[in-house]
This record gives sequence, structure tokens and C-alpha cells, in this order.
Amino acid sequence: MKSLQVGDVEVATYVVDPPLDIRLAPRPYLHPVRTLGGTVVTDELCFDHPWHLGASVTLADVNGRNFWGGRTFVRDRGYTWLEDHGTVRHDRWDGDTELLRWCDGDERTVLTERRRIAASPAPGGWELSFRYALTAPDDQPVTLGSPATNGRTGGAGYGGFFWRCPSADTAVADAEHGSAAPALTLTVGDNYALTFRGLAADDRWFVRTGDYVGVCAALAYEKPLLIPAGDTLTRHLRVLVRDLR
Repeated sequence: MKSLQVGDVEVATYVVDPPLDIRLAPRPYLHPVRTLGGTVVTDELCFDHPWHLGASVTLADVNGRNFWGGRTFVRDRGYTWLEDHGTVRHDRWDGDTELLRWCDGDERTVLTERRRIAASPAPGGWELSFRYALTAPDDQPVTLGSPATNGRTGGAGYGGFFWRCPSADTAVADAEHGSAAPALTLTVGDNYALTFRGLAADDRWFVRTGDYVGVCAALAYEKPLLIPAGDTLTRHLRVLVRDLR
């Protein structure tokens, strides 16, 4: 584990190598993440979706492999339990940069990743900087998909940088589900607010405030996203974390 601090306040714990069942798509993730006042603003191993792990990069379809966890959405069949889960493995640190491998169930590398996470003071709170770069193998393109690209209706285009919040009685987002707004602020009760930035290209905000509370900067919201062989997809997400009282 690794901690993130703002001044002398520990604001987040980074879980590098979680010992989880492969059906939960094990991957490094941030949890707990806290406001400067100590309120926890992430959740993990949730009773409703146990594969929701704090704040992480997670995708439902990477060349047909499930790196999200849980059941896989299959066209004309719906959600189905398959033996198709993958694992995102921490390789090593290169200074402040983390090197990772996205591996299928046979430990073959599907993607490599470079990731850099930092915390800094910001007006009203603190800001998380989360950079990641996904590189396809030199000899094979990689296609990123989602339940939506595999036939599920209702805007189920999730996959990418995903943030799961604790359960709450009220949560309101100031941008619509599926929008490409430059920023999205999620206000949870009168306790805290999270402002997300960093969409690029055809990314969209995937937002849930009802059955659970979460935000995803979705990479394949409406159509698959291709990473050509040897190419790299980069994103830089920023999240402002503020206490409201």
C-alpha cells in the first residue's frame, strides 16, 4: 500500500496488489479516499457490486476480456457469468510512475500501462491528479468496449476511470449522464462534493446517483475505442475533493 498526503493529512490509500478473487477483476485502486476533514468518499467490495473498488481504472471489455468484474454482458443473452476475467498487475515503480500489466486469465499481457497519481492542495479542499497511459502490444491492436457497445441499452457505456462513492440518501450531479461537459460536480448530501475533469476525444460521463453513487469517465460510451498496435491511449483525470461542512 501507498499513502497520498496533502501537507500532514493522509487523504488516500493506494492498494497496489489486492488479494481478490479473479471474478472481481483484481486491480490497484484508491481506498479509502478522504476529504481534508476526514470524510471517506470512496467505497470498496460493495454489497451491491463487490467488484466496485474505490477509484480505479477498469474496463468491461478489453479484446473480449472482462477487467471490470462480475458478469459479462453478452449480446442477445444479457449478463452472464463467464471465465473471461482479467487482472491488472503492478509490476514496479519507476520513480513516481507505476508500471502495470493488464493480463488475461492465462497471464498473457493484453495491455501495458504507465500510471502516475498525485495529491495537491486546491481551493476549498484538495485535488487528485490521476494520469494513465494504456499501450497496445506491437503486434496486436486492442479494442476497448462496454456493455453498451455489446448491445445493452440505457446508457450502460461504463469503463475507464471509475469512482465508487459510499451509499448516500441524496446525491446530485450537475451534468447529465452521457454528457461531454468539461467538468462534473457530484454533491453528496451536505457532506462533500467531488468535481471531475479530464474527458478527451469521445469520452462521456457515466453517472449513477440512484441505486448506487458513482462516476466514470467512460472511454467507450457509445462505440468501441481502438488502440492500434503499438499505440498509446493517454488520459489525465483530476478530481477536486471538498468538504461542505
